[in-house]
Amino acid sequence: MAGGVLTACVLALGGCAGTPPAKPPETTAPPTPAVAKVPPRVGLALGGGAARGFAHVGVIQVLEEAGIKPGLVVGTSAGSLVAALYASGRNAQQLQQVAMAMDEAAFADWTLPLFNRGVLRGEALARYVNTQVNHRLIENMALPLGIVATDLRTGQGVLFQRGDTGTAVRASSAVPAVFLPVRIGGQEFVDGGLVSPVPVRYARQMGAEVVIAVDISSAPEGNPSGDTLQVLLQTFAIMGKSINSWELKDADLVVRPALTGMGSGDFAGKQRAINAGRAAMQALLPQLRAALEAKAHAP
Repeated sequence: MAGGVLTACVLALGGCAGTPPAKPPETTAPPTPAVAKVPPRVGLALGGGAARGFAHVGVIQVLEEAGIKPGLVVGTSAGSLVAALYASGRNAQQLQQVAMAMDEAAFADWTLPLFNRGVLRGEALARYVNTQVNHRLIENMALPLGIVATDLRTGQGVLFQRGDTGTAVRASSAVPAVFLPVRIGGQEFVDGGLVSPVPVRYARQMGAEVVIAVDISSAPEGNPSGDTLQVLLQTFAIMGKSINSWELKDADLVVRPALTGMGSGDFAGKQRAINAGRAAMQALLPQLRAALEAKAHAP
């Protein structure tokens, strides 16, 4: 009888006087799922340096092989040419093919003697670029593209993110006294290297969280300066060294291909430049991966 009462108490009330209530079953909260971090937006800033610009191709090859995809690219002078080709959707292998087939004679559109502001018009360069990018405008590229030139009147840097790609590259590459200034929208523009030899700040302006800066500039020390053109190029080297000393400080990674002894007009050294770009980027891959990890963030 007593056993029956006790059973009834337990069933009806969850326990009787003097009998501790039964403990509810313990529950364990499900583990919080780990939130995958979003990789930072990578900006590739390609500097000027004429034929030394083939090194940019080697840098891009290594990034592609490592699975690192820039979210934007911006270039100055020779860097603007490679940037435009890359932004148009060409992969590393295609860039190599274009580079090896490139003939500097295709850009040699000499002016008449009466045009004493430059010896090359630059129209051939613009046509070459537009042909290579299938006449796509800057704003229609597969990858966000920026091209840096210098306003000849104000001396200010200008970032082109819209408009005719070939004309913008022509303006960015218009070395004073070598190429004629380029007129766009009623203003004249010359080489972007005058204000931004490696366009790090413009990569930041376009939204880059991690900036890979590729510096292919020639150090002033030891350069020849025997004729007018050599003096001009030496002037650019001196000026570029001064500007880069502060602009490159804002880059997360500075890639400097070993191009000692390679002149700005040495188109025969294409493969050497590409190899130098590859070697320099490969050496810095661990540092780049660390920078990407450090700046990854929650979605």
